[in-house]
Amino acid sequence: MSSLRPLIPLLIAAGILLAGNGLQGTLIALRGAEEGFSETLIGLMGSAYFAGFLIGCLCVPRLLRGVGHIRAFAALAAMGAAGSLLLILFVDPVAWIAIRFLSGICFSSLFTTIESWLNSAASNSNRARLLAVYRIIDIGAVTGSQYMLPALGIEGFTVFAVMAMMITLSLVPVSMADRSNPKPPAEFSLNLPAVWRISPLAAFGCLSVGLTNSAFRIVGPIYGQSIGLSVSEIATFMSAGIIGGAVMQYPLGALSDRRDRRQILLGTTIGALISALAIVWFAGDDRTANMLLVFLFGAFAMSLYSLSVAHANDHAKKDQFVQLAAGLLFFYSVGAMAGPLLASLLMQRFGPHALFAYTALIYAVLIAVTIYRMRARPAVPRAHRPRFAALLRTSPVFMRMARRSRNARPANDG
Repeated sequence: MSSLRPLIPLLIAAGILLAGNGLQGTLIALRGAEEGFSETLIGLMGSAYFAGFLIGCLCVPRLLRGVGHIRAFAALAAMGAAGSLLLILFVDPVAWIAIRFLSGICFSSLFTTIESWLNSAASNSNRARLLAVYRIIDIGAVTGSQYMLPALGIEGFTVFAVMAMMITLSLVPVSMADRSNPKPPAEFSLNLPAVWRISPLAAFGCLSVGLTNSAFRIVGPIYGQSIGLSVSEIATFMSAGIIGGAVMQYPLGALSDRRDRRQILLGTTIGALISALAIVWFAGDDRTANMLLVFLFGAFAMSLYSLSVAHANDHAKKDQFVQLAAGLLFFYSVGAMAGPLLASLLMQRFGPHALFAYTALIYAVLIAVTIYRMRARPAVPRAHRPRFAALLRTSPVFMRMARRSRNARPANDG
């Protein structure tokens, strides 16, 4: 781990931001409900966040070229911290929608900045370990942040102040990190027809994941609140889904490396569909049943993005990976912009379990598309497929890091 020591400040900053982002998403839903905002308004706030998220990913390379990583990070963190405080100063749905849009720009730009920095500083000898550590930090930070809500409470000023402090404190390790000026990432140019031609199934899979997983992350807390869960139980409910995905991504990915990846994508989607329907039909208001079934739901649903991207990589050339990363993130973000709003509208009309009925419907369509594509195109030979990589949906840079890790030859650290 000594080779990762210079990157520790950046990893600490990433952990703080991942925790703050996870905390803010759940807090917005629960506090918004306490303030009397409808499910539709809360869903619209989630859609606004993902609209800003996409803009940030696409525009931040230009900012990094103009002012460098440290100045860009400082400006974005200041805006993010100010936005967290504005949420409590202006408790109004229109204001919160605007703030969440700006938060999406800030958080996606901050993640792109950190991941670009990590990518430049990493070497072939430590890249795989860096990605593993980053994944662990992601899971630990996002799940741990959920439990700050019952500890701090969702009422009053305190939790918003702590959230602003977290974003501000992320400046400290970045300011103390290596002062080198890494090369900014390339522009994430969008050629959506080309991405669709590389893999229609992967494009539709990422769109489906955006429609479903974003809805779970944004309005899942409202589902938990509606069935009578306490704040601490909602934290456990959301964490169970995230941890389920973390547990199953690598086994499913390893299996997809050995077989036709579309078979694993199909089986995983069927698992997500069955677990979503089980929540609708059998969980009811039972706390234990909901916790167990959402773990299974997360195990399958949270793995679909990485499997879809891996399938696209099977058909891509080396010079297409950056374009592919941006295009697939675009399809995901379009789905993520629509998903929370659609799910919240259905929940407001039909009740909380409509969330998982809606996700089951999307997965049913994805199953049909997968079966059709399996008949329309032969499988890529195993020898010609790159290895699976579990991915975060933080920026296209993360996909590039994962690709370089898979392509690197093992090296001896000494």
